[in-house]
Amino acid sequence: MPKIRELISEEKVNARIAEMGAKISEDYKGKEIHLIAILKGSVFFACELAKRITIPVTLDFMSVSSYGNSRESSGIVKISKDLDEPIAGKEVLVVEDIIDSGKTLNHLKPMLLSRGPASLKLCTLLSKPDRREVDVDVEYIGFDIPDEFVVGYGLDIAQKYRNLPYVGIAEDDE
Repeated sequence: MPKIRELISEEKVNARIAEMGAKISEDYKGKEIHLIAILKGSVFFACELAKRITIPVTLDFMSVSSYGNSRESSGIVKISKDLDEPIAGKEVLVVEDIIDSGKTLNHLKPMLLSRGPASLKLCTLLSKPDRREVDVDVEYIGFDIPDEFVVGYGLDIAQKYRNLPYVGIAEDDE
């Protein structure tokens, strides 16, 4: 069982999500925004973000994975749940918990763009720029973090630790 060391406190996470919600509300002023939360990890972040956006919000979910139960990306992107609603003509914001290699969003973005949204932007709570293998334009980033395996606030190890109210580094037991 790993030891969890706090990286970003609950207070800092909440404050940053409030700032992001205000910025998104301003950027989309007078419009309605359609959030696509990438399951399972982004659910905690997407719900908190949606509560802080002051313009009308609709929400849908996709399940996209390249990890399985491993700490390393397999590089194979699997869509196990597609959207319930069409996105044609909508202002779409894809919400992720973390962007690591960029492979998942690099695969997902062109597929979603082919469905004809009015716009499509990316939002993530966490970004690991040192791990990026493909360039992905991310318009809204909560925190850039070091190349550490993190858990909490939706991020997990084999489905555990998602419910931590902060972001922590999972350290192997010595």
